[in-house]
Amino acid sequence: MSYPNLEAELARSGVARIQIAELLSRDKSTISTWMKGGRGGFSVKDAKAIRDSFFPGMSLDYLFSDTPREETL
Repeated sequence: MSYPNLEAELARSGVARIQIAELLSRDKSTISTWMKGGRGGFSVKDAKAIRDSFFPGMSLDYLFSDTPREETL
């Protein structure tokens, strides 16, 4: 599963994948693999940590959807 909405929000906000990796204590290459839809993926705990740290006003459903769409607040 890829995360197009998360990718878009990272780009909009200037958050780098390395910041996600540091937050989750993971290697940057692991995060890149997950973001591209490779093996593994974000756990619910990881997703909440990313949302709470970088995108507190956004829903998990939006950020971690595999379908690109606009956030509705």
